[in-house]
Amino acid sequence: NIMNKIAIFAFKGNPICFVHVLLNAIDLHDKGGSVKIVLEGEAIKLIRDLRKPEHPLHALYEKVKKLELIDAVCRACAIKMNALEAAEEEGFKIADDMAGHAGMVPYIEEGYAIVTL
Repeated sequence: NIMNKIAIFAFKGNPICFVHVLLNAIDLHDKGGSVKIVLEGEAIKLIRDLRKPEHPLHALYEKVKKLELIDAVCRACAIKMNALEAAEEEGFKIADDMAGHAGMVPYIEEGYAIVTL
């Protein structure tokens, strides 16, 4: 069942958009799916803010981290967003398999459907 394996590539840095990445990942996981979040583009800059306890999305972010749903962070975008150090401090895998960026191919090869948000 393709719905059992979903890779969410999160690009948007707007917290109002990003909350849907977190909520959908938790929902899919809770319903038995295998979910992997890949942080790309402007979404990566959110790492610096989301890890602060006072951020409104901090609790959801911590839940997603505890469930180990964040699979990777794009290296090139992390550098561009000045968030590589924060991503490394959070313990996230830094992906650079596609010309320095996180590619979709490894996920597709593992049978994951790709969703971009």
